[in-house]
Amino acid sequence: MDLLRHLRHFVVVAHELHFGRAAELLGMAQPPLSQSIQRLERELTVELFDRSRRQVALTTGGELLLGEAEELLAGEGRLRNLMGQVRVGALGVLRAGVPPETPAVTLRALLDALTDRAPGLDVELHELTSGEQVRMLTERSLDVGLVHHPVATEGLRFGAPVDVPLGVLLPRTSPLARGREVGLAALAGLDLVAAPRATAPGWHDHLLAVCGRHGYRPARVRPARNPEFLFGLVLAGGAVAVEPATVARREPRIAWRPIVDTPLAKRTSAAWPDRSAHPAAPMFGQLAAEVLAGVEPALAGTPSTLAERPWPVLFDTTG
Repeated sequence: MDLLRHLRHFVVVAHELHFGRAAELLGMAQPPLSQSIQRLERELTVELFDRSRRQVALTTGGELLLGEAEELLAGEGRLRNLMGQVRVGALGVLRAGVPPETPAVTLRALLDALTDRAPGLDVELHELTSGEQVRMLTERSLDVGLVHHPVATEGLRFGAPVDVPLGVLLPRTSPLARGREVGLAALAGLDLVAAPRATAPGWHDHLLAVCGRHGYRPARVRPARNPEFLFGLVLAGGAVAVEPATVARREPRIAWRPIVDTPLAKRTSAAWPDRSAHPAAPMFGQLAAEVLAGVEPALAGTPSTLAERPWPVLFDTTG
């Protein structure tokens, strides 16, 4: 027996005290409505309406049931609304990963956007490398992440990508910093400071492949996990790094110069499992793309650089 459906019929009849008007409001014929009420009375083993008079009236049992039925139906509505919000990702907990180097302004903008879109969603942020995120997404211990491409792992779905142009980080005292841009071949003989390969294997291999094709094969690749260590290696001399301009803003003794012919960009997008994904994962991916596209270019370089050099899509997927 569909108790809630019969209770809905009962409540309308109880308010109208007229089966014909109630049937019209419910969009059904009167005989099926009468049968629904009779079935409810049999189920509850009590008469709900006094039909002995010309006008229908509630019995004592009917009067007591009306308040309980209305409360139960209101609770059902709240329950359906609650589950609907969970279904679309507006409630619950979303375990999200972000790269350690993500600027604070980007994190703030992303969290603000998520709060505006889904104020009831509890976003649990984790600082994780792309390699760690891919592993945890595969293990289902993470719901969504922001990863650097390329990513070869199967079983993942990706949001819209955002490409951030890369340039060379140099000591301001370096002769190479005197020019407006630097060719990769001009870096020959210098070490390359980069994140350890394990943090983003696909990106690490792609970076070295593109540098090699443009005449730069680093004497050594020196791993650096955090910006301060990277700056120290670059400032010590004999090494450069290839990073977005936002990184250089943290250290006044470091110069950022665009690369001739702009062969490199760091592509980032949201990623989540392609099966049984968290309902909020696509929303996170959309908002992350909007935030990265809006925040990163605004911080990517000096106003003169941005005004004089509109950036094309730079990521070389063949690498």
